Amino acid sequence: MRTVQILCLIVCLGLFNCNSKQESKQESVLATNKIKSNQYITILGIAQDAGYPHINCENDCCKSFYDGSESRKLVSCLGLVDLVDNKKYIFDATPDFTEQTQELNTNHLDNGYIIDGVFLTHAHIGHYTGLMYLGFEALGANKVPVYAMPRMKEYLETNGPWSQLLTFNNIDLKPLQNDSVVTLNRNLKVTPILVPHRDEFSETVGYKIEGQNKSALFIPDIDKWEKWERNIIEEVKKVDYAFVDASFFRDGEIDRDMSKIPHPFTTQTTTLFENEDLETKNKIHFIHFNHSNSTIKDSHRLKDSILNLGFRFAKQGDVYDL
Repeated sequence: MRTVQILCLIVCLGLFNCNSKQESKQESVLATNKIKSNQYITILGIAQDAGYPHINCENDCCKSFYDGSESRKLVSCLGLVDLVDNKKYIFDATPDFTEQTQELNTNHLDNGYIIDGVFLTHAHIGHYTGLMYLGFEALGANKVPVYAMPRMKEYLETNGPWSQLLTFNNIDLKPLQNDSVVTLNRNLKVTPILVPHRDEFSETVGYKIEGQNKSALFIPDIDKWEKWERNIIEEVKKVDYAFVDASFFRDGEIDRDMSKIPHPFTTQTTTLFENEDLETKNKIHFIHFNHSNSTIKDSHRLKDSILNLGFRFAKQGDVYDL
């Protein structure tokens, strides 16, 4: 009997120690980033789909990485952490999914799950292919919730190897509808918003993320602001943070017909907002940078010029209070 009591005490002490370490980690994250809420967004990646450095790139932009003057940039991705319900979510399953989920687990919340939900924007390689790491050949996960719009959902259901994730119950698809709120809890809501983009395999959405006190807009991909049925200026004014597409800085940046890969140039976005007040400009955080966009770098004169106008840049590791 005494042996059983001792074993129970050891188990309880072990659990207390694990919980204490987790609480200490959470308190450290909140204190370091001056977070006042138990809900927040963290930046897990800022690069365009192919990442930084870019494949087969021998230009100065990527040489900066190989000579050690620039750090690697993971693919554009947000983490959403809720310390009230002890859950963590990720926006897009990128090719860097392994590192990004580990970052959430190690530095934000270790709740025993790889992730509590994945919100997908669309079917381009940087935004959903990380789901492969949940599959049979990798983690062999059990029914990870994956939120997807109708065409995106159908694409995963009817095309291999993604359909095998469903056959083996690695993921559990959660259907989304445009502008329809997903209530994660009474203080945390997510709303998908259709945006115009190259929709070869699926529609494309951005997301509005609403916490108890603040809200954010996440639009990593869109063709051009003027093609959207909504007014981006008005949408930015409705939120506290807007993480928006900055794939290219300006036209002619790459040796390809850029009309076939339309994105709002950084210069177009800043011009669009040039007459807005500083408070509005401060809400914009550029994200999803192509390797050719000099503002992907940790420091650059073009980046300084945009910062001086009042705009901001998302950075891996940054945390935003909700």
